[in-house]
Amino acid sequence: MPYRAPVSELRFVLDHVVGFEKVAATETFAEATPDTVEAILTEAGKMCEEVLAPLNRAGDLTPATLENGVVRTSPGFAEGFAAIAEGGWVGMSADPEHGGMGLPITLTMGVNEMISSACLSLQLNPLMTQGQIEALEAHASDEIKDLYIPKLISGEWCGTMNLTEPQAGSDVGALRTKAEPNGDGTYAVTGQKIYISWGDNDFSENVCHLVLARLPDAGPGTKGISLFMVPKRLPNEDGSVGVANTLKVVSLEHKLGLHGSPTAVMEYDGATGWLVGEPHDGMAAMFTMMNNARLGVGVQGLGVAEAAMQHAIGYALDRKQGKTGRDADHILEHADVRRMVLGMKADTFATRAIAMDCAVSLDMAKATGDAAWKARGAFLTPIAKAFGTDTGIKVAQDGIQVHGGMGFVEETGAAQYLRDVRVTAIYEGTNGIQAMDLVGRKLMDGGAAAYALLDEIEGFGHAALTDAAGHLRALTEWMLAQDMQDRFAGAVAYLAAFARVLGAYYHLKGAAADAARAPLANYAAGRMLPEAMAEMAKARTGAEELYAVSTEVIAA
Repeated sequence: MPYRAPVSELRFVLDHVVGFEKVAATETFAEATPDTVEAILTEAGKMCEEVLAPLNRAGDLTPATLENGVVRTSPGFAEGFAAIAEGGWVGMSADPEHGGMGLPITLTMGVNEMISSACLSLQLNPLMTQGQIEALEAHASDEIKDLYIPKLISGEWCGTMNLTEPQAGSDVGALRTKAEPNGDGTYAVTGQKIYISWGDNDFSENVCHLVLARLPDAGPGTKGISLFMVPKRLPNEDGSVGVANTLKVVSLEHKLGLHGSPTAVMEYDGATGWLVGEPHDGMAAMFTMMNNARLGVGVQGLGVAEAAMQHAIGYALDRKQGKTGRDADHILEHADVRRMVLGMKADTFATRAIAMDCAVSLDMAKATGDAAWKARGAFLTPIAKAFGTDTGIKVAQDGIQVHGGMGFVEETGAAQYLRDVRVTAIYEGTNGIQAMDLVGRKLMDGGAAAYALLDEIEGFGHAALTDAAGHLRALTEWMLAQDMQDRFAGAVAYLAAFARVLGAYYHLKGAAADAARAPLANYAAGRMLPEAMAEMAKARTGAEELYAVSTEVIAA
């Protein structure tokens, strides 16, 4: 079944669920009028349907390869990236001073959702570049901004993020890559980085690597880390690309999915780099990029959920099997298939609303400087990332089940969605780390951001929703009274409960605006909201039961 860009669904969520009109009413984003939103989503959706979606299977069957030190990308990916770049979709939210559109991040996320649905392997490339642009805008010198950002926006150059090392995964503070001053304002960067998405390609003039490394006087842990811009090719004074830098792709990973996205092991051998931000303050700059990417990865999960759902529904409508006792004879009339498909639709809607609410909050924080909007966006970010990617995995999994035996056959394409989306729960901070962040850093405000969301939900006036929100409020109070180990033990369940309550809230808001949506909203409130209560019970159990089973028994 061909992919159809859900432009009307995106518009509905923006207009009737997450209040995008507030963003458009600000001076900062006054150009984001309804006509502009419609034009952007329609044009991007057309590109995704016609240009990018046909590349998805080609990227899976013909992976990126490394030949004599050169990365060869999948067939059609160069043309697909050119369409993304020429449409201006890379720099939608970038500062107009450097050639960006200056549009809300909410619209960028809407476009990114559709690109993710069409071809997730390719979408990773502009996502990394978008994060790099944001980090440079916030932390780089004017010279670096003026040189790099216009090239990144135009798509002439691409960006990457280099954190992970073989011994330093989630524990970034254990990294060993070093940077020695060259005496001329540049630094010699030496070390190895792994899991570098789109570490190289054969269609952009340059690949710009943001690399975390330690200066000679760096202290231990994350406080001793600095950030450096290390390009594949050294720029000339006029901005053109010059000689090759002393870095290379050592190898490409052989992965479960995302075969069209080259995931590189990078080696830096005294490569020339420039400091971004202040010395020993690299994590602050990198977190600017990572926070953008975390919402973006949640949207990747959403994009795959939408595509896998469309694929499964198309198959269910075509597949004739068994008697249903109803007029139609396709398998969508079977109760169990209907159950799976409704769950897919309900969770995809909830995921989209959570992601767009998060994006609206970030836009409002930027436009108004209001700390409450900033706190709301920060609180929703780990939920959007974890629930979005968990939903992508579950919907892709259920999509295989809807296909039955044919879902296990690669030719149908159902399995690729699951293989591709699986990593989204791992990269940019595993979903467990997102949950720990939610009950740790995000509750450092005494629960203010959480309580503000719960006040809003309770004010909606739906009995079951209000009851669930009340229990979630009590659980938040309980979390605040616990030590971190007990919080962490229940963190994943707490995040899942919050996502379920939020999802039901958005469904019911949508139904209030459009009565035709009431049956699906009632399904979400009746079948899926109760899951929040079970998750809340799990969240309260603490860490003791986890460690009551000894390591010896576990390993036996």
